[in-house]
Amino acid sequence: MPTTRAKTKNRVSIQYAVPRRGVPSAAFLRKGVHVPFSVTLRIVGETEGRRLNRTFRKKNRATNVLTFKYDEMSGDIVLCHPVIRREARAQGKTLAAHYAHLVVHGMLHLRGMDHARAREAASMERAEIRILRRLGVADPYAVE
Repeated sequence: MPTTRAKTKNRVSIQYAVPRRGVPSAAFLRKGVHVPFSVTLRIVGETEGRRLNRTFRKKNRATNVLTFKYDEMSGDIVLCHPVIRREARAQGKTLAAHYAHLVVHGMLHLRGMDHARAREAASMERAEIRILRRLGVADPYAVE
């Protein structure tokens, strides 16, 4: 696994495998962890993102977010900074808003939600929108 399993509840640790320049603050990232959970947020570069995605999902490309669930109360969320930066720019979003969305998205995966089927995807999107609204972040699916 990418990180060592956190052992206490309500713990959020953040690991930076890339320079922090441009990455939202740790305090901002922690806001997306909206339930009692022990989680590590790991911010990675393209090489590590691709390696993890290839190893665990058999896809030879970096992706924006990967989640690794250990048990009902702990896991890792891996965020690939270069991919997130590109996506935010392409979607006309702030980098912070896109990070917030992906942290919330990862947390929902850790809580057992998925988007493999249309009904699941709709439910997960509604949950993301609701949580992000409480954080002061606009609907990530709204097209302007």
